[in-house]
Amino acid sequence: MKIFGKGLLGAMSLAVVAIIGAVAFTGSGIYNVGADAPHWPVTHTVLQRLRDRSIAVRSRGESVPDLNDPQAILKGAGQYAAMCTGCHRAPGAQDSELRRGLYPQPPDLSRQQIEPRAAFWIIKHGIKMSAMPAWGSTHDDATIWSMVAFLQKLPSMTPEQYKAIVAKAPPDDDMDMDPKAMGNAGNRKG
Repeated sequence: MKIFGKGLLGAMSLAVVAIIGAVAFTGSGIYNVGADAPHWPVTHTVLQRLRDRSIAVRSRGESVPDLNDPQAILKGAGQYAAMCTGCHRAPGAQDSELRRGLYPQPPDLSRQQIEPRAAFWIIKHGIKMSAMPAWGSTHDDATIWSMVAFLQKLPSMTPEQYKAIVAKAPPDDDMDMDPKAMGNAGNRKG
């Protein structure tokens, strides 16, 4: 019983020291939270692993609808052009001022494909402290799945194909669409 008591006392002492250390570290201001200063390598590794595992665990139960539905892909193209290109780029587009200032850098979705369940979960719930908003508070699941359907096609599109599909996309009267990002498709009326 004495050994158990000493072990418990030791563990509690270690926990108190760790808490005091954490409070001292956060209060010191030593860690630079500026977006123009990269994380320490260990911080980057831990945060990346935490993000990836969190998304994988939370998205695995999602049921994926038909992502080849042409109407869903078309709707997703308009949504992507209106909400996503400033951070995630369009085919052939240069980095926006916004994208250049973000850390961590958002993925270039015009060149990389994201697993559908993960994409849905990320779009719906966002990612804390990354500038990725939670679109689920303003968009229904069907609309989010349409964006996912479009994202499956995006990496294989040329700039011309992207502009053509966005020009045909249904307008979203609730969105302020950027005509430059959409190839002037944002100038059309309902």
